[in-house]
Amino acid sequence: MGSHADGDGCTRPDEHLMRAGYALNGADGCIAEARHHAIAFLDQAHADHHLLVPARARDLTQLVVSELVTNALKYAPGPVLMELRIHAGRVDIVVWDSDPTAPTARAADPGRIGQHGLEIVKAVTEDLFIEQEPVGKRITARITLSDTVSHI
Repeated sequence: MGSHADGDGCTRPDEHLMRAGYALNGADGCIAEARHHAIAFLDQAHADHHLLVPARARDLTQLVVSELVTNALKYAPGPVLMELRIHAGRVDIVVWDSDPTAPTARAADPGRIGQHGLEIVKAVTEDLFIEQEPVGKRITARITLSDTVSHI
């Protein structure tokens, strides 16, 4: 985890206060481990930077981590990388996997069992970015740290 600051010691608004990366191998308990990493990361941000992380942001971070990591493990061969970044007003959850195919949210269907993950992530995040990489793709979900509800 690191901090980025300019010459006078102040963090620029467009940069993260902290970031941490995790390699997830897909073993049993991997998704729970990813959620644990996310909560520990948010707790560290609070401890190190006195950053208020409301319960709503903690819950949504765990939900988004679960959905993105589950999808990556389900649809892409090989390892999954997760990076967490925290800014003064938001947390970014970044998940990389080896499948270059960009996921798409399916049409709403209350009778469909499963495959609602991307719909859920889109509904609870401030922004969602999908970038194709030279190998695989990177999905970044942005969650606001304020207590106000934006999309749900």
